[in-house]
Parts: sequence; structure tokens; C-alpha cells
Amino acid sequence: MPSPDETGQTIDLTTCDREPIHVLGATQPFGFLLAVSADWIVTRASANVADQIGHAAEDLLGLPLAAILDGEAIHLLRGHLQTLRGPDAFDRVFGVNLIPGRPPFDVALHLSGGSIVIEAEPCATEHLSAGNLVRSMVARLQHTADFEPLCREAARQMRALTGFDRVMVYRFAPDESGEVIAEAVRSGLDRYLGLHYPASDIPKQARALYERNWLRIIADVDAPAIPVVPARDPTGEPLDLSLSTLRTVSPIHLEYLRNMGVAASLSVSIMRGGRLWGLFACHHTEPRHISLERRTAAELFGQMFSWILESREREVVAAQEALSRETHNRLMSAMASGGTGLDGLSDFAEELSGIVACDGLGLWVNGAITLLGMTPTREEFTGLVRFLNRTAASRIYAVDEIGRFHEPARDFTERAAGMLAVPVSRTPRDFLVFFRKEVARTVTWAGNPEKPANPGPNGVRLSPRKSFEAWQEVVRGRSLPWSEAEARTAEALRVTLLEVILRLSDSAERERKEAQERQELLIAELNHRVRNILNLIRGVVTQSRAGAADAATFTALVGDRIQALARAHDQVTSANWGPGSLAELLTVEAAAYLGAKADRVVLDGTDVLLEPQAFTTMALVVHELVTNSAKYGALSDSAGRVNVRWERDAFDALVIHWSESGGPAVTAPRRRGFGSTIIERSIPYELTGEAEIRYALTGLTARFAIPATFIRAAPPRAVRTTKAEERVPFALSGTVLVVEDNMIIALEAEEVLTAMGAETVDMAASVREALRLIETSPPDRALLDVNLGSETSVAVATKLAALGIPFAFATGYGESFKVPAELGDVPVVKKPYGADSLRVAFAR
Repeated sequence: MPSPDETGQTIDLTTCDREPIHVLGATQPFGFLLAVSADWIVTRASANVADQIGHAAEDLLGLPLAAILDGEAIHLLRGHLQTLRGPDAFDRVFGVNLIPGRPPFDVALHLSGGSIVIEAEPCATEHLSAGNLVRSMVARLQHTADFEPLCREAARQMRALTGFDRVMVYRFAPDESGEVIAEAVRSGLDRYLGLHYPASDIPKQARALYERNWLRIIADVDAPAIPVVPARDPTGEPLDLSLSTLRTVSPIHLEYLRNMGVAASLSVSIMRGGRLWGLFACHHTEPRHISLERRTAAELFGQMFSWILESREREVVAAQEALSRETHNRLMSAMASGGTGLDGLSDFAEELSGIVACDGLGLWVNGAITLLGMTPTREEFTGLVRFLNRTAASRIYAVDEIGRFHEPARDFTERAAGMLAVPVSRTPRDFLVFFRKEVARTVTWAGNPEKPANPGPNGVRLSPRKSFEAWQEVVRGRSLPWSEAEARTAEALRVTLLEVILRLSDSAERERKEAQERQELLIAELNHRVRNILNLIRGVVTQSRAGAADAATFTALVGDRIQALARAHDQVTSANWGPGSLAELLTVEAAAYLGAKADRVVLDGTDVLLEPQAFTTMALVVHELVTNSAKYGALSDSAGRVNVRWERDAFDALVIHWSESGGPAVTAPRRRGFGSTIIERSIPYELTGEAEIRYALTGLTARFAIPATFIRAAPPRAVRTTKAEERVPFALSGTVLVVEDNMIIALEAEEVLTAMGAETVDMAASVREALRLIETSPPDRALLDVNLGSETSVAVATKLAALGIPFAFATGYGESFKVPAELGDVPVVKKPYGADSLRVAFAR
């Protein structure tokens, strides 16, 4: 039955294996399109060019591009066009002054047949560093260990980046149906997590297009389609817009979105091994357009997520294959050393069952049957072997529903619903069969999958379905599917079994030699694959987690060092970026990190002030010294102490002596980590001073010298002591609104608030978005960043106060920020903030 593809073309699904035509001669109205020939003559234009450059599309045809666009802009586009490589290559340029006297444009370039396609849309006013932003997002993904948390974090990051109401991670199954496996959605909307969608919802032609073009946006499902003029070239060919950023979509697809209550959508492909694995599907309840640069960041994040996902899956597969290979090798060694042929294979049934995860194992050798675990009966197994001899050639045979192909198997699905059969001899074949029992499960579909569409008024076209109500199907008679890694392991077992048996047989030397050559070929292939996987893992570790034993250690180290710098920053900014007290630095760092142990750090010396550059450098050094002492040195037990003494030398430099005593025996570290580098090199490199570290058995000692240019005399005053912040017993509930224009800070706040008990955290980057969320679904509490770029959050605070919703301000201004008097006594937390400071604020 014919079905509309993504672009509205009618394609007969019976011939959909051919290369699909992804052509629609229309674009979306938020930008314009020009197609030029190889000699840069305009051959086509979208009908809305007059809105952007002041000329009608028909007037542009046949003109040199230089008569329309700025000469410098054409030079820039030619340079970028030169870099395109490959059939589906494209490039994007931001902030180009295309038209003299008009605002700049963001431009996308690609080749379509013999045409150069130039697409432009007005340049966004936002200043987005896509590379830095995506790098921060990817770093957060790298700290997520397991598959489900990784997908949830990716959906959350994509929603924060794009601002869409709902972002789903949508995975395709082998039968081409789809499932929502992760979701980030604003409060007040239904959740789609766990819903399945039939394959017809995203036809094969659309999936083929997603493999070529990573990103597709529909800014407004009700926006008019803008035709490309002329629709066909002189040879009668339409313009292929498969790689276009502006291309519109089928009206049937738009109706499908309207039926879901979606006003705007964004799709980003997730690829694995060059094939479409799934999508980031973003939905919004109102029209929403985001800039080309932000879409490019979303596309880059989708590509990086695809790479991380593939790397993680390869790591899991490599570990599984290594474990199976180890068992496999032990088994083969035992068989070879014992001179065991096929007849003795049953003696190793237990070992064989450990090579591939299974619930039972059956062995047929020369008519002898061996059954282990959950299997068919002997009679049922005999019938199954006859079926395998008719079906399986000299290759493995894997199914998760035996009864679909062998009707008698429906009688024993509770014991053996799926099988992985390994032929281990020539005809008539002997078989080693791994069985898996039935796993009955309930699949929740978004509508009845048996009725994905209804014939509509368009004749042979299909109208999109209108019902998305949850429809449950109980799937029975099937086992867990066999993975590709398990199939490869079974194939390796088949090859090795044949080789061992041939090697131990009385056949000719030629057969033994051939078996050995095949074994060497297999080992070389396995070695090649293992080396590739190890190289990939090494690259991931080197690039993402250098300097830390694991992700948790990396996160803790970076977090502690940032907090140390934040404390130092607070101290110097409290004096308007003036010099900070050395004694106070030592006191604050000891109290913040050691708590009750802080009084075991004894200070001796006349206080001095350090210039800001020296203060922040010394803050990192002191943090590392205190951290190391608390972990390994004098402060790691209850008896040790640290003496810190300082004085001015003959050159007026500040000399600081750090001495630990009473703790455990000390030895020099075998490896110089980042912390040791900070202690030993920061002061010499940053301040041209001196640093000497000695690892005496009785305790670490250190001497630091800071040049006089960084030192000032301190006025006589009492040194402020800082106690560890008292933990306030408080737990959140309900929905918390976070108004923050920095995406990374907003994501960090979401994690902290969720850990404190918040059920939902909505995020807004602007006053307009925050007021919309409050109007749509009022929160129970709110955390408002004071400064939102070109505006403040006072208007949001006023609205919350009028509704009686409690809130707190967050600010990086420190003590200088004053709450407006009309808002009353509102708690304020200083950045960077953590759970304790938020708990104190909300407890008020």
C-alpha cells in the first residue's frame, strides 16, 4: 500500500528498498533559499526572498549571484564551499553580511546535484559558543555510568539546550517499531516514557533521510509552505532538498503532529555504526524557532551522544565477549588436551552453558541426546533437530520465538521459547542448542499498532492516525532476544569446535593443516577486533578522564578545587578585588574541609595580605595540602597536627613553613598527580616564587616563598574563623521552578533540587518563559537567578509573591545585591551554591 514519506512524496512501499526520493519543492518561511549553478548564476529561489532581500524570486533567476549578494560574502561562501567533501557534505557560516545595508544572516551550504544550495535565515541576537557549550554537556554525559541514566541525562541536556517542552530519546527496535526510553518534560504535560510506536509512524523513507540529514526542525506546524521557483529545471528535474535546513514537510506529517497537540518539533538523529539507532524527538505546545547556531549545537550534541553511546555499547560487548572467550578457551583446551571428539562433548555440558547466557542447553551428537536445565523433552528436541536439519545450513540459527517457525514449539514455550542453534558437524548435522525460556511482558503502545493509519480523502495516500491513547498488548511465546555479540560468540564456538574435532580426528594431515590455518585466521581476526576496541577505549579514557581513577573521583576532585577557588574568590571580592588575608585563607580552608579537625591546624605568624593573583594561587596550594593531610597525613587520624608558620625574609619575601607531625608514617608518592603538581609548581610558575616539599617519615614538611611584590602588611584585626556550615533538616516536594540563563548552572541546580526531594524541576532562561510556566503550571517553590543577561528576574519574583509562592534569589554579586524592599525578606544564596545553602534558604 502506498504511503507518504517524510517529504510528502507518494512512494509505493512494495518498492521502498530502492533509493527514496526526498524532494519537496517548498521551504519553511523563517529563511530563504537560493540555488546557483557551477558558474554562480541563480537558477532557483524560494518565493519569500522578497521579504528578506527586496527582490522577487522571478527577478533573480538568471542573474549572477554577485548582482544580489555582497562580494565579500560570496568570497566567504566560496571558501567554505571548497571544504565540502563527500556526497552529503554541508557547511554552516554564522553572522554573514549577505546583503549590503541589511542585518547579518546565518547561512547553510550544500551541493544538490549540479546546484549549489545557499540557505539563509536572519542571524540570532544570542551569542552562543556551540563548541564550549557542547563540550560541557558531553562532560556531564561522561560522568553517567549506566545506559538508562545516560539516556535520561542526554534528554535533560537536549531540553535545556533547545528549550522545548518535551524531549524524548526514541529507540528503534529490530522490527522498526519505536519506544520512548528516556524523557525530559515540563510539568503539566502527559508523560510518554515507555510508550511504543508502530513502524508506520516513521516510514522507511523517513528513516533513510534521517541517516543522511541529522537534524530537522518544524518551527510552526501551521506556517505556510514557501514554494521554490521554478519547481523543475529545464530537464524536468525537481531540486533535491534532502540536506536542506529549511525544507518543509508533508502535510500529512504536520497533521500527525497536530493530532498529538504539537505546535513545533525538532528531531536529531542518533546513529550507531552508520545506521539510524534512534532520535531525539523534541515537541513544543507553541510555535518555536531556534537559531541555526543553536540547532547546530543540538546536532553536534546528537553526534557526540551517538559516539558515546556506541563507545559504551562496545565496552559492554567487549567485556561480554572477553568473558565468553575465556570460558570458551578453557573448554577448548580441556577438550584438546583430553583428546575428546564430538562423542565426548556431553561431558562438557556445564562449561558449554556458560559461554552464552541461557536457561538450558541441548546437545545432539550422532543421535545421542544430552539435555541440561530448562529444555524441551527428548521427543520434542528430536523434532526440533529435524527442523534444524531442514532449515539451518552451516551457520548459527538464532530466534526468540521458535513457535513462529516450528509450530510444535508452541507447546513448550514456558521452558524454551527462544534458541541459538550451533551446527557442529557435517550433514546429517549434529547440534549444540542454547535455550531461553519465555519472558511474558506487557507492551504499552501509543494507539493500537494493528491500525496505524486509516485511508483518507487523498486516495492512495494514508491519513495519520488521530488516537494516541495507551493501548496495551501482552506479548507471550518469546524469549529475550539474542544479541549480535552472543551470535558472534556462538559462531566462534562453532568454528573452534570444528577445528578441535578435525585436529583430533584420524583424517589426513592436509585436513589438520587446513584446520590450523582457519584457527590462525580466526585468532588474527579476533585479535584485530580486540585491538580496535582497546584503541577506542584508550582514546575515551585519555580524552575524557585523564588524571582521575574513575568518574566519581574526577567529579569530586574538580568539585573540591572549584569550591576552594570559590572560597578564595569570596574573600578577595569582599574587599572589592583587593588583597586577602593569609591567616583567614588558612582558617577558612581548614574549617570548610576539616570541620571538627580544623583546630588541629595551628597558625603562627603576623598576618599579611596577598594580592589577588597570589591569593587564588595559594588557595589551590592550601586546598591540596589540607586535602592530602586529611587523607594520608597528620590529619588522617586523631593524634596528628599541622603547624603553619610564616615570616618575612631579608628580601621581604613571605616564607611559609608547613609541618605535619603525630600522624602515620609518610612515604613519597609513586606517582605525581595533578594535586602534587599544583603544590610543587603553582607558586614557582605563577608567582616566580619557590616551593620545596619533603616527605619525612615523621610527616610531610614544605617551604614556600612568595616574592615581596605580592605581599602587603595587614592591619591589626581579629582573624575571622569559619565553622563548617550546619546542616538544616529540610526536604523538598512538588515542583520547583529554576529561572537561570546559564544552562550548565540550571542543570546543576536541577540535580541538587531533585536530590533534595523535588518531584519535578522546570527550567526557564528568560522572564517570558518563566511567566509562561507559572501561568501554565504554578510551581510549589522557585529559585531565581537575579541577572538574566539583558533583564532581571524581579518581575518573576513579583508574580510569585502575588501568588504566595515561596522563592529564593541566587546571585553572583555577593553582598552587593539588595532585595527590593517591596518583596520583603527574601532569602538569597550566593553562587556557587550547594544543597546545604539551598536547604537553609528554603527552610526560611
